[in-house]
Amino acid sequence: MTAIGRTSTAPDVVDVVALGESMVTFLPSRPGRLADVPAFERAIGGAESNVACVLAAAGHSTRWAGRVGADGFGDHLVDAIGAYGVDVRAVRRDPARPTGIYFRTAGDRATDAHEVAYYRAGSAASAMSVDTMDLAAIRSGRVLHLSGITPALSADCLDLTRELTARRPGRPLVSFDVNHRPGLWRDAGHGHGPEVLLDLARGADLVFVGDDEARDAWGLGGPEAVRAALPESELLVVKQGASGATAFHRTTGSGADEVTSVPALTVDVVAAVGAGDAFAAGFLSATLREKPVRERLRHGHLWAAAALTVPADLAAPPARGHADRLAALDDTAWGRLRLGPGWTQDVRGADEEVRTP
Repeated sequence: MTAIGRTSTAPDVVDVVALGESMVTFLPSRPGRLADVPAFERAIGGAESNVACVLAAAGHSTRWAGRVGADGFGDHLVDAIGAYGVDVRAVRRDPARPTGIYFRTAGDRATDAHEVAYYRAGSAASAMSVDTMDLAAIRSGRVLHLSGITPALSADCLDLTRELTARRPGRPLVSFDVNHRPGLWRDAGHGHGPEVLLDLARGADLVFVGDDEARDAWGLGGPEAVRAALPESELLVVKQGASGATAFHRTTGSGADEVTSVPALTVDVVAAVGAGDAFAAGFLSATLREKPVRERLRHGHLWAAAALTVPADLAAPPARGHADRLAALDDTAWGRLRLGPGWTQDVRGADEEVRTP
C-alpha cells in the first residue's frame, strides 16, 4: 500500500496529470430498473481518470492523482487505471475511509428512466486536501487537468482545487472541465456550486463547458455569453451537443479572441456515456501536439465519437494517424463523415469517408 501523506515517488514530468475521484462502477447485466437487474459487471469510472486513461492509450504520458480506500475496490481502481499505462504512484490510500462506488442502469442518461445510485459520501477521495496530497507530483505535468466534480466532494477538496487553480508563475497549463453536478452541490454544504465553479474556471488556462450546463448553472445563453462571463482563460471551449463546439482563443499581443466553430459529426450512437471526457482528452492530445485550434476541436469530436460508438464508458481512441487524416479533411468531406461501430479501425475509401461497417 502507498503510504498516506505527501511523500512523492513520482516527481518526473509527464504530459498530463489528472486529479479527481475515481469510483468502481457496477454496470447492469441487462436493461431495466435497478430494482429488477439481477447482476452487475464491475468497471471503473471517474471523469479525470477517464481522461488520463484515454490519453495514455493514445501514447501520452499521464499520471492520475487521487485517494482511494485501503480496500479491495481501491486495489481494483489502481490496478485497472495503471493497466492503461497511467502512472498511479501519486495515488494515496486511506485506511479510515472507503473507495466510492456507484450503480447505474443501462438506459441513456438523458432519459427519465436512467438511474444512478452513488455510494461516495465520506469516501477516501473526499479527504483529498492540500495536506494529504502530493502537490509536487500533481504539478509535475505539462498540463494539469481538473474538473468541477472534485470541489463538490468536500470543503478540503474545494480548498485543494482553489490552490491548484490559483494563478502563479511556473504552474502547468491548467485545464478545467466545469462538469456541473447539481446533485453533488445540493448536498455539499460548503458553497453554492454555480458561483464556486465560475470562480474556479476563471483561474484556469483552458476551460471546457457545455452550453447546457452554462445555461442551467449560470443562466447564460450561447457561446458568446459564456465567453463574456469567462474572459480570463486563454482558451474557452463551449460544447454545443449535436451542433458542435466553439473555441475562443485569446491571441498573443492583441488580446482579441479568435473564434473557431466546428460542427459535430454524424454518429451512430451505441451508448451516450463518456463522450465529454473523451472530447476533453482528444482536445488535450491535439493541444500537446500544438495543432491549430480547428484541428483540436475536430480531434475532440473524433475521440468523443469513439466513446459514443462503444457500449462502455471508456473507449480506445482512434489511431493517431487515422485521426490526423480525418481532422485535416476539408469542410465538405468533414460534413459527409458518418461514424459507427468499428470506425476507429481506419476503414477508408478513396475520398477518406468513413462509413459504418
